[in-house]
This record gives sequence, C-alpha cells and structure tokens, in this order.
Amino acid sequence: MEIIEATNYKEDIVTLLSSEKLPASDLPESLKNFLVVIENHELVGVVGLETYGNYGLLRSLVVHPNSRNQNIAGKLVAQLEKLALAKDLKSIFLLTETAQDYFSRKGYQAISRAEMPSEVQQSSEFSHVCPQSAIAMKKDL
Repeated sequence: MEIIEATNYKEDIVTLLSSEKLPASDLPESLKNFLVVIENHELVGVVGLETYGNYGLLRSLVVHPNSRNQNIAGKLVAQLEKLALAKDLKSIFLLTETAQDYFSRKGYQAISRAEMPSEVQQSSEFSHVCPQSAIAMKKDL
C-alpha cells in the first residue's frame, strides 16, 4: 500500500466518491492536497485537504468497500494531518453525515456549524454541497 498525491487519479476518485454517494462535482481541478492509496494498481482510498486561510477542510475520505477494515482511512487521515501541520494550519474542520463516531476516535470534536471559521464557511462543501443535517467537527493541530 502506498499513499501518493492524487493529481493523476481524478477520474478514479470521481468514480469512487460517486459509488459511495459522496460529492464529486465540486472537486478542485488540480486535486492539490488530495491523497490516494493505490493497491495492485487500483485506487482504493482517497482524502482531500482544502485550505482556507489558517484552516483546513478535510473532505472526500472514502475507502473502497473491498479494502475496508485495514486502517487505510486511518493512514490517510494521519497523512492529511501531517500535510496540514506542514502548511502551518491551526485546525482541521469537516462535515459528516455518517462518520461522526470514527472522527471522534481520531480526536475531532463535534461543533456547531456557526463555530466554523467564516473562511471555511465559504467552501462549496459548507455552503451548498453538504446538507444542513451534516455534523460539523474540528480538530486543533
């Protein structure tokens, strides 16, 4: 298993996100700060970090169903957090409908949407992609 930059994998990322009913239409063109896991020449996991000022937005964390329960998501989140630290970000935020317990175990705390910095609230994820029912979470770095 290797974690690499996602630059050359946009089509595979869109396919994986769509198959898991996660938003893909608003992915950035360059996929800068997105990471993928490749096993046997196939994309099995992805995570993205969007930056807004001193803050990061974790998005698009997904692992192919056939590759789950192998700590792939955990390794992706850890690598994304290292990337955020290297960029001197203060906190990482996310929105989730299904993975609150998972992210709680990774040190993220549920917050109100109003507590998210205004910079992050400008993201497509916050403003129109994720439903109002999505749980906002934060982890300080």
